[in-house]
Amino acid sequence: MKLKLIPLVLLGLTLSITSFAQTSVIAPEKVWTADKAKTWYKQQPWLVGANYIPASAINQLEMWQAGTFDIASIDKELTLAEGIGMNTMRVFLHSLAYKADAARFKSRINQFLAIADKHHIKPFFVFFDDCWNKVPQMGKQPEKKLGIHNSGWMQDPGDPAYKEIANFPALEIYVKDILKTFAHDKRILLWDLYNEPGNSGKVEQTMPLLTAIFTWARSVSPDQPITAGLWNWGGSFNKLNRFQLANSDVISYHCYDGPEQHLRTIELLKFYNKPLLCTEYMARTRNSTFINTLPMLKKENVMAINWGFVDGKTNTKYQWDTPIANGAEPKLWFHEIFKADGTPYLKEETDLIKKLTSEKK
Repeated sequence: MKLKLIPLVLLGLTLSITSFAQTSVIAPEKVWTADKAKTWYKQQPWLVGANYIPASAINQLEMWQAGTFDIASIDKELTLAEGIGMNTMRVFLHSLAYKADAARFKSRINQFLAIADKHHIKPFFVFFDDCWNKVPQMGKQPEKKLGIHNSGWMQDPGDPAYKEIANFPALEIYVKDILKTFAHDKRILLWDLYNEPGNSGKVEQTMPLLTAIFTWARSVSPDQPITAGLWNWGGSFNKLNRFQLANSDVISYHCYDGPEQHLRTIELLKFYNKPLLCTEYMARTRNSTFINTLPMLKKENVMAINWGFVDGKTNTKYQWDTPIANGAEPKLWFHEIFKADGTPYLKEETDLIKKLTSEKK
């Protein structure tokens, strides 16, 4: 769902990893030890899933608002996920849905968890997000734009809202309330506090809010681990990356590179001696596919969460930077696993997912 990822260069990544280790980032006392994180991870099956939004929703608000919360589609689509052995889903929340009606928003989260649990899926939730459209608004959401990837996705809390300190007290109430409500809920796998902090040209301007949400989460101390994924290895992201690594209970990251570069990323992140969670991968036209990457992730015991599930309003079968003005079918889908009618885009892929998830960890 992102802007183009800076290609990984082994030497550059090695230098960055080394600099993270040598920088005196002081992690809060409550950050999980490596032993605690490993014990938690050993209790899980090999975790496989997708970044999930129902095909009927163009963004997080359309997913969660009362008038468009689509239980029928969620149930039908999570049936598909269960059918190929997926056991988790990464799901984005939105602070405006909470602001509109906190009690009913939490009720809808509970409904979603009940459906997921019925399908033996333990999802995890994302709070903030620096990607795509800057000014989210409640109410009717925009229609999708023909042939454009994720045209209606909304940042949370938005821009300039993310850097306005006056907004922080309300955001703190939101984050703490959600965490306290579900802190002991065994149906939830973990908490992903911030998607791609610093994206959309923000870089270190995101640090105050990123720091704040980790502080808020630590004050609640949920049973589930907390994390925020690395996604950009450029030097301007060193401060953000150091902070995320030092303060995450488990190490999560995004990688849309081919399997060789992806494996190098894994080998370098193993330096931190904690479980590794790939919370975004799989972009077919970038040589990041289920066929060439998923077996490697299983071999390395890395959680595998691809972007996209059922073709729908988000239009993420189209590439980030290659719109098709007339909305024609792309020659090769960028993301997504299933067509709108629930049939696999490539049966070879769903067969592989089912095979690998059915084997022991």
